[in-house]
Amino acid sequence: MGEHWAGYIGSLHVHWDTLITMWFAMAVVILLSFCISRNLQIKPGKAQTVAESILKFFTGNLSEVKNGNTHIPIVASLFLFIFAANLMGQLPLRLIHLKTGELASPTNDLNLTAALAIIVLIYYLFQGFKEKGFRFLYHGLSITGIITTLVDILEMITRPLSLALRLFANILAGEILVSVVLGMFAIAAPVPVMLFEIFVAFIQAFVFMMLTIAYITSSVSEEH
Repeated sequence: MGEHWAGYIGSLHVHWDTLITMWFAMAVVILLSFCISRNLQIKPGKAQTVAESILKFFTGNLSEVKNGNTHIPIVASLFLFIFAANLMGQLPLRLIHLKTGELASPTNDLNLTAALAIIVLIYYLFQGFKEKGFRFLYHGLSITGIITTLVDILEMITRPLSLALRLFANILAGEILVSVVLGMFAIAAPVPVMLFEIFVAFIQAFVFMMLTIAYITSSVSEEH
């Protein structure tokens, strides 16, 4: 666990297991979204009702954010992808053995979680400059203004680092725990642990989403 199936594309070093499960998670989210949205009805069926409930979940969490509905695509995409990606480390993909290791969750790869965090950083910086212009970072030439600017820049560096490490560490630790239990008790004992990991997969996606919303809120609010 923790060892990746690595290779090269030209001179580029890649983790094949991360790429495979990442694209699989993306395919699952895209396919489900397409199947649910291709035939929407005024009187919704079960699948459409579930999809509308999920959408209300996002709109509810963004209700206090300025122009909240405009942020639904990025927030919903991050949550759904991370949740699906977190589940990739559970059965049955775990039974597929590669040259080295297993098909674990792509979110147990710091490269992926860092990329997601950078996407969040770029997005809320863009929204901040779009909303406030140069005022987003500039707080004047006074001592207080310079210190505030430096603190803001430091936060911009630590925020994506915190997002990336939190998601990576929790998913990796959970998969290691499941692997240890699988090795010790191969039949019944892993089941409650894996059910707990499904709960953790949701919680980690939710935490990532809520922190993203908090960062967007801080960048577009006048209190920034």
